[in-house]
Amino acid sequence: MPSPLPGMDLYLEQPAFWASFQSRFVVAMADAIEVLLDSAYYVEVEVRTYLSQTDGSMLIGIPDAVVAQAADLPTGVNPATASVAVQARPQRVTVPLPETVKERYLEIRELETGAVVTAIELLSPANKRPGPGRNAYEAKRRQILGSLTHLVELDLLRGGQPMAVGGHTADTPYRILISASDQRPAADLYGVWLQAPLPTIPIPLKPPHGPILLDLQSVLNGVYNRGRYHARLDYTQPPPAPALSPDTQAWLDDVLKQAGYH
Repeated sequence: MPSPLPGMDLYLEQPAFWASFQSRFVVAMADAIEVLLDSAYYVEVEVRTYLSQTDGSMLIGIPDAVVAQAADLPTGVNPATASVAVQARPQRVTVPLPETVKERYLEIRELETGAVVTAIELLSPANKRPGPGRNAYEAKRRQILGSLTHLVELDLLRGGQPMAVGGHTADTPYRILISASDQRPAADLYGVWLQAPLPTIPIPLKPPHGPILLDLQSVLNGVYNRGRYHARLDYTQPPPAPALSPDTQAWLDDVLKQAGYH
């Protein structure tokens, strides 16, 4: 059963679903690309790993020696004369733990040499907020943009800070960057609206081979069906943050109503 939405399904942006969806989508792109590639190339699914703190505020424990409140004092102790060294009962708290994060991405390689011709990235929420995830990706991005490797960067998340590009850009919820190494610093940026299907994009290769055309909407539809997201996503609930504009929210309500969810 297909998604009720014509393009990117914003309900997949929920934290409970995104990590799994991202992995499925990257692998599905690899399969779709493989059948289009000339025999001079192959596509590999790679993994970037880094440590990140778990989400949430930094929490600290209660010090060993505290000024106890009257209600906490043992029976018979005068609050007026109590020492600051009176021990209080400890409070159970949590501390942030380092989490190993793994992000999949694609590399199209030359079969004969193994050289990376094109890198294809699907951004994660950690890539779009300050911290280790963004730092790791930005370092990789700078390395690619300073090399002969083409970059295809898919941003299918409405939240967070988009990756830096120069020039005027439309304020669309989703963005796809195609940076061919022989055209830098110029690059092509596709702005994608929620109301439209994902585009078919050119994946640049090494001359004399021309680009192959990847139908992103077809890839998304396949992932959606195989993941059985139609039975797992609750379209009766409000969409995940960030909030939609009034016009877009009205459009979404109408689409979901027509699909029988409201």
